[in-house]
Amino acid sequence: MNAMDLDPEPDILTHWCTDLYNLPMPSISPFLYTIPTATSLSSSSSSSSSSSPPSTSGGAADDMASSIRSVEEILSYRFKDKSLLKEALTHSSYNNGESFKSYQRLEFVGDAVLGLALSNYVFLAYPNLEPGQLSSLRAANISTEKLARVAVRHGLHRFIRHHAAPLHDKIKEFADAVSLEDDTVVYGGLVKAPKILADIVESVAAAIYVDLNLDLQQLWVIFRALLEPIVTLEDLQKQPQPVTMLFELCQKQGKQVDIKYWKNGEKNIATVYVDGKFIASGSSEKKETAKLNAAKQALLKLSKSMPTNFGRLDFSFGLNKSFEIDGAKQKLHELCGKKKWPKPIYSLEKDEGPPHDKKYVSSVQIPTIDGVLYMEGDEKFRVKEAQNSAASLIIRALQESNYL
Repeated sequence: MNAMDLDPEPDILTHWCTDLYNLPMPSISPFLYTIPTATSLSSSSSSSSSSSPPSTSGGAADDMASSIRSVEEILSYRFKDKSLLKEALTHSSYNNGESFKSYQRLEFVGDAVLGLALSNYVFLAYPNLEPGQLSSLRAANISTEKLARVAVRHGLHRFIRHHAAPLHDKIKEFADAVSLEDDTVVYGGLVKAPKILADIVESVAAAIYVDLNLDLQQLWVIFRALLEPIVTLEDLQKQPQPVTMLFELCQKQGKQVDIKYWKNGEKNIATVYVDGKFIASGSSEKKETAKLNAAKQALLKLSKSMPTNFGRLDFSFGLNKSFEIDGAKQKLHELCGKKKWPKPIYSLEKDEGPPHDKKYVSSVQIPTIDGVLYMEGDEKFRVKEAQNSAASLIIRALQESNYL
């Protein structure tokens, strides 16, 4: 890696890039650049907790107008259409006897817009990086972890309109944890970031974008200040991606890593195995986040035991090295009977190749009172083998998740 990779070229001859590198920091309240603490936030709202916005429990017109003015000061941007910001700050749980729109449509736009803005930025800032490194930089700067911290550090979380007590508690716990952080956190800190906070940042970005008549360049000029400090290549090198670290650690020890996925209702669950032994699992609404969470937990456990050897799990029904259980389909049928669950439902997810070289992937799902359990099996040459693979994996997942 040479110096050009680490330090962006200062004289890239485009107007868009000039805005990127010569962007003046907006002259707004010093609060924009401080991390809110429980004390500072409670002082700004005398009768509420550290994450309570003035309008969360009320919703009166004067409260909303006050919130809009406060958020405009944070953004250093005055909206032409105030209703866009009002919509961006409204959670779907909010209902105060008035007609309202939630942030969800704007969040859909904001997700794409911030992704494109960051793509432009890293493309111009790092002219010699490979696509994979550019993708990592973009992802780190618009991840749920990053954007949730943006919401807290700039106080946007105080102005979310909602009527969901559990949501308030999660936001408060996260805000208190962020107040204790000193350095840039790329892949997660002490407390899991509530997705609602990242969604609100995206919806606010979209509100600005729409208010600017879809001007991406001006959005970036306004919004970049909120994303500071921008995660750099050096930051990523200091905090390697957990999944990459996990594979590198195990490869050095001559061990094989397998990450398997299954679903419990809307939740994705990733499970890490090393040489066939269960190490850790993680869950999230997003598959990639579940994988990231599982890898972080696995690294924590492995750091205490490496380089000691791992034994294999001793399952009573004969697990082989490819995670297959002999007669898994029948065993899963019997298991569902004991748990009073409906019979497993198998579906063919993949049927590809010429007749002499067909490959199949089967999935299995089981409706339960807690949601639908779902798992895809590995690729096989016969339908029965594909179904057995799916059954094997879901049995193992149920065991490791303490369902059995």
